[in-house]
Amino acid sequence: MYHHPFTYQIIYSNRKTLAIHVTAQGEVVVRAPLRMTRNDIERFLTEKESWILKHLQNAAKSPMQAPAPLADDVRRHYIRIARDIFTQKTAYYAALMGVSYGRISIREQKTRWGSCSSEGNLNFNWRLIFAPEEVLDYVVVHELAHRLEMNHSKTFYSIVAGILPDYKKPQKWLKENGNKLWQQG
Repeated sequence: MYHHPFTYQIIYSNRKTLAIHVTAQGEVVVRAPLRMTRNDIERFLTEKESWILKHLQNAAKSPMQAPAPLADDVRRHYIRIARDIFTQKTAYYAALMGVSYGRISIREQKTRWGSCSSEGNLNFNWRLIFAPEEVLDYVVVHELAHRLEMNHSKTFYSIVAGILPDYKKPQKWLKENGNKLWQQG
């Protein structure tokens, strides 16, 4: 009989391989093919025990706690601030880039910091107001560059670089720190 120094959940599905995932909350999830025996799963867990324990330690060091929900009036306040900031920055950079745009919407998207529709309507995530100034500038220029190039090609990034030559720095900051913006407010 196997005994592990952690608890785990097994999810059976139509997959072909066995996989282990340690969540940010420190839960061990095993994904297994439908016909895999419990004994094979236990043996795999024993083989991967040091890897699992290392990842459980990492999860314990930096627990991802969900932020307390914001009161509606606080959220509205932040959205008003974001609207003012993005309205000003968009007008400034659009004039600099020689592009037009439609409506500006302030949202709370879970997976995007900004977007530009084919009609030129722009969406910005209000949580960006907690990011450094150059990050906000980058997101605005990025979305306005889509008014000239609706993709992420070399041409697109040369447009961004023409306005913000050091755009990779705020882009990197957003990739590395964007998740922390969800804990703000």
